[in-house]
Amino acid sequence: MAGQSDSRAELAAFLRARRTAMSRDLHGLPALPRDRTTGLRREEVSALCGVSVTWYTWLEQARPITPSRQVLDAIATALRLSGPEHQYLLSLAGYAPSPHLHAGTVEPAPAHIQRLLDELTGRPAYALAADWSIVAWNRAYAALYPNVATVDAADRNLLWLVFTDPAVRELVDDWEITSRRFLAEFRAEAGNRLGDPAIVALVDRLRTESPEFCSGWDGHPVAGFESRERVFHRRGAGRLRLEHHQLRPSDRPDLQLVVYTPLDETTRALLQEQ
Repeated sequence: MAGQSDSRAELAAFLRARRTAMSRDLHGLPALPRDRTTGLRREEVSALCGVSVTWYTWLEQARPITPSRQVLDAIATALRLSGPEHQYLLSLAGYAPSPHLHAGTVEPAPAHIQRLLDELTGRPAYALAADWSIVAWNRAYAALYPNVATVDAADRNLLWLVFTDPAVRELVDDWEITSRRFLAEFRAEAGNRLGDPAIVALVDRLRTESPEFCSGWDGHPVAGFESRERVFHRRGAGRLRLEHHQLRPSDRPDLQLVVYTPLDETTRALLQEQ
């Protein structure tokens, strides 16, 4: 099946990327000759995991084999994967599928979600669908990022806008860091759904339009969401310090609600003026 083939290919590419980026010092291994790439050899990973070199090579070649969860756990330990990276690896093998990202037509957020966003006065907030389409937002978010209300619905996707809209680069204080972070979070959520038509189409479009996306995506970054400080530069309002939060409604776990709260009184006052 195409979905299984896509997952195997992604799993193979992910392992190769992490293996070649692995610091040999972490396992007390000597440096490689100058004419060799950095990272671990396949035979070194196989020895650390207790599997044959042939079997591990097949795994990196996307052969139709079925690794056990125990072996994947051992590989994750050998490659020193983070928690989100470990879960991503398991999801690609079918052990921890993401329940939130799925194929299908993106629909508007239900009325009760819009009402909730509207009640967050002075708090920029929006709702993301499974493929990161922005399906609802409030007045404060439209004031922060006006293009959300005017962009074509087909392009109203957070990942697409971050990498293709020049206004986002002006708005975000640390675009290079933020864009890479979003890319890693998106990939972690996608997991074994990267073969879904909607995700394939989005990635293909971004590859065509954004060299930064290409270089970032090909590095196979994976990261879980963490609430954190975000700094924005809104025209006419100056510098805004906000804290980035993510919530999921119990009755609509396929939606993410993203809410920004002020971190200082100046920001709070500026948001209340909207």
